[in-house]
Amino acid sequence: MEFLTPRFGSPYIAQERNAHARVTPAPRSYRRRNRRHAFRNCCPAVLKHQSGNIGGGILTFYLILTAWLTARRRDGQTSVYDWALLLIPMALGALTWLTGLQKVRSQVPPEDGVPAGMNFFMGTVMLLAGAGDLRMLLSGGVAGAKRIVRHLWRMCFGLFIAAGSFFLGPSNRPLRLLSSVGIGQHLSPALFGTTLYIFLSVLPLILLIFWVFRVWFSGTYRKKVVAARSPAS
Repeated sequence: MEFLTPRFGSPYIAQERNAHARVTPAPRSYRRRNRRHAFRNCCPAVLKHQSGNIGGGILTFYLILTAWLTARRRDGQTSVYDWALLLIPMALGALTWLTGLQKVRSQVPPEDGVPAGMNFFMGTVMLLAGAGDLRMLLSGGVAGAKRIVRHLWRMCFGLFIAAGSFFLGPSNRPLRLLSSVGIGQHLSPALFGTTLYIFLSVLPLILLIFWVFRVWFSGTYRKKVVAARSPAS
């Protein structure tokens, strides 16, 4: 009787004869097939051509990291590592714009299901983020209301990407999460509708617009910065 050994991807086939097992090398094609199968399991996003998900994850990490650094540092403080972080939005923005142009020129619908307009929108946001980094580095950092706005929009937009991926993703992720902790079965299925998910996904953008206008145009935070600097002068 022939059977596969329990270890995944093992290149051996055990043959049981008269209660004694003799291990012989598996054929080369079998080993090749196992290596391909292991690579598919390790890199599903790459093999499924989910470049949009990979780029969105990198962009979210970049936005949250730079927002955290902006809040952690003092006014006008920068670092050499900011020049390295600058390459992330510039590269992602250029690639996203090229992908959008390819979709416009193509005669068939996009394979990832994302319209070209979304590629242009996200690519523009990435390039604007890179331009903001370059301006910050050339001017010697940000301070006051500019520093707060930089932190706000990056944090809120990163949250917007994460919320959209969670609420508008496949297989109703919110309901699955609540069901895994024993809460979902006690709630009405009508609550988990598309309208609620869209509202929760767009909510970070609404908060972003509200707080940016409040900080930038109200003048409250500008007065606080001036009051904080006046004793030192």
